Amino acid sequence: MTHAVGRYALAMVATIAAAAWMLTLALGGPGAMSAIGLSAAVAAVVQVCAFALTKSMVPRNVIAAWGAGALVRMSALFVYALVAVKLLGLPAAPALLSLFAFFFLSMLLEPVFLRR
Repeated sequence: MTHAVGRYALAMVATIAAAAWMLTLALGGPGAMSAIGLSAAVAAVVQVCAFALTKSMVPRNVIAAWGAGALVRMSALFVYALVAVKLLGLPAAPALLSLFAFFFLSMLLEPVFLRR
């Protein structure tokens, strides 16, 4: 399982880095770059944890595994909205759109690494 998580993490970080670069070009404004950077870091940590959870649950129930992973990501997005936007004062659009985009793109990679 650790090899699959490691390979997934490597592919996910590359995907997030490319997406972050594109988002910095599209979403300008004061604080946008720091919001996107923080979102990328949060997404990487949450995605590795969610993938490990999903990978460990797949042998028992695939649908429950994907549901648990989705619940982890959705909860992280809500908490991030409160912490990053309300407490840290980051711009809402770049912070939340980038985190959502990172989660979505990373989730597209999951089926490839769950089979191995």
